[in-house]
Amino acid sequence: MNQLTQKIKWYLQYLAVRILLSIVQMLPLDLCDRISHGLAHLFTYRLPVRKKTISENLSAVFPEWDEDKKNQVTFDMWRYLVMKVFEIAHAPRKIHQTNWRKYVKIPEPGTITGPLIDVRPTLLVSGHFGNFELGGYITGLLGFSTHTMVRKLDNPYLDRWVNDFRSRNGQFMLDKDGSANKVAELMEAGGTITVLGDQHAGRKGCWIDFLGRPASCHKAVALFTLTGGTPMVLCICRRLGRPLEFEITSPGTADPERLLPEQADVKSLTQWYNDHLAAFALEYPEQYWWVHRRWKDSPPRKADKKRSPAKAA
Repeated sequence: MNQLTQKIKWYLQYLAVRILLSIVQMLPLDLCDRISHGLAHLFTYRLPVRKKTISENLSAVFPEWDEDKKNQVTFDMWRYLVMKVFEIAHAPRKIHQTNWRKYVKIPEPGTITGPLIDVRPTLLVSGHFGNFELGGYITGLLGFSTHTMVRKLDNPYLDRWVNDFRSRNGQFMLDKDGSANKVAELMEAGGTITVLGDQHAGRKGCWIDFLGRPASCHKAVALFTLTGGTPMVLCICRRLGRPLEFEITSPGTADPERLLPEQADVKSLTQWYNDHLAAFALEYPEQYWWVHRRWKDSPPRKADKKRSPAKAA
C-alpha cells in the first residue's frame, strides 16, 4: 500500500469515527443504555467476543461458579464496556464544573486532592476497572492536569483528534516510547502522572500474585515512589447505577516519607497496590475487564536466568 492510499484509508477511518461519535452524542442516555444491553447480549450469547479468554479468566478466579453465573457476569461486563464508550462521548456535554456532583460522588475528597495539591509530584494508579477514563476526566474538571503514558495510535488523524479531545479538560497524553525526558520534567515540576497498574509487563517484569495467579507488572510504577519521592495514590472510579453515575475513591496511598512495611520495596509495593485492585475486582466482578489478558506468561525459572556454561557457549 503506497503512502497516499494509506493516508486516504486513515482519513476515512477518522471520518467514520467522528460521524459515529456525533450520532452517539445525539442519542439520549436511556437509549444508549438499552443499546448497550442489546450489544452485550450479542457479544455474550449470539456472537461471543473473546469468549475463551473471558471464560478462562473467570474460571481461574471463581472456580465455584457455574456457566450461568459466568455468562451473567460476562453480559454485565460487556454492557458496562459498551456504556463506557457512550458515557465518554456524553461527558463533555453533560458534566461541568457547576454540576459534576450530580454525577460523581467523592466520599473522602481529601485522600485524592491532598496529594494533588502537594508540591511534590503525584502518581495516580488505577486499573482496568469501572470507567477509569471518566475518572481522569473528572480530575481535570476539578482543575488538576494529568499526564498519561499511552501508545500512539497507528492512525495519525485519530491520534491527534483523541489527544485534542482529552486535553480540553487537562488530560494530556505522553507517548510511551521516548517520553522519559518529559516525565522527568513533569516530576521535577511537581506534575501528576496517571498509569494503569494492572498491565502485563512481560517475563522481565515484577512478578506478584493477582487474584490467585502469577502476574507481571511494570517495576517503574513502584520506582516512581521508592526512588523518585513521588506519593502513589490509588484511584478507583466505580459505577453506581444509572448511566454517568460514579463514585471515585482512593483505597490507599503510599507516601515515600512514611511508607508502611508492606510498601518498602518494589515487589512488596507492587503487591500492595495489586491487592487493592484485586479486592475491587472480587467485590464487583462485573466491573473488571475480564476480556483483558492480564495473565499472559509464566514467571521465568531460575534456570532461565542462570544458564549453564555449556549452554551459554
